[in-house]
Amino acid sequence: MSRALRLTQLLQRLRRYRRPVSGRVLADALGISLRTLYRDIETLRAQGADLRGEAGVGYQLVPGDVLPPLTLPPAEIDALVLGLRWVAARTEPALAEAARDALARIAYVLPAARREALRDNGLRVGPSRTSANVPPARLQAVREAVGAQQRLQFGYQDALGHCTERIVWPFALGYFDEVVVLAAWCEGREDFRHFRLDRICQPCVSGAGYPVPRATLLRRWQKAQGIAPDWLDLSSS
Repeated sequence: MSRALRLTQLLQRLRRYRRPVSGRVLADALGISLRTLYRDIETLRAQGADLRGEAGVGYQLVPGDVLPPLTLPPAEIDALVLGLRWVAARTEPALAEAARDALARIAYVLPAARREALRDNGLRVGPSRTSANVPPARLQAVREAVGAQQRLQFGYQDALGHCTERIVWPFALGYFDEVVVLAAWCEGREDFRHFRLDRICQPCVSGAGYPVPRATLLRRWQKAQGIAPDWLDLSSS
């Protein structure tokens, strides 16, 4: 295994943990000695990774904006390109632009050969009716409310055409093939509810942020719906 690939795998391993993980656990997972691990830790720090901890205590990678040089295998390049192209094709302009910027930022720190593979990748995203059903401004307003953990007020028309006023605590957006669905705690119903964005009218932020952390609402909703945690929750191990 090349050193560059080993450093990439070490970073990826560290991203899985929310709490400090021992050097022995990391070294065993990578099949290297503790001495080699300590050298790799110092190399990553020198390249800009915010790695907290020390030998005998454990290490934790603190999220940041600095990306050390990357060595991505072909399958990860395919996944990265396809995912970001999907976002660029299926979301509102602000998020689509962010996806294109992210792809350019990642390409910039890749070695030349991997950068060419990223640029010439043949995976493409086909057209969808989802983006045509929801005005971009509405999609962006709801997405930003989810991100900011703010109460959201809007009119909602159900399948029978009945319209009600709702104040909700938005915590997740689901992008399906034909619709975008908001998952939220509804103050009026005192329960979790799901709202199709093509049936939402005039969403606006209502008052201050809601009182329960988004992560807590998300976990309660997943439990209530019988939904397994996604890959981001694997770091709780």
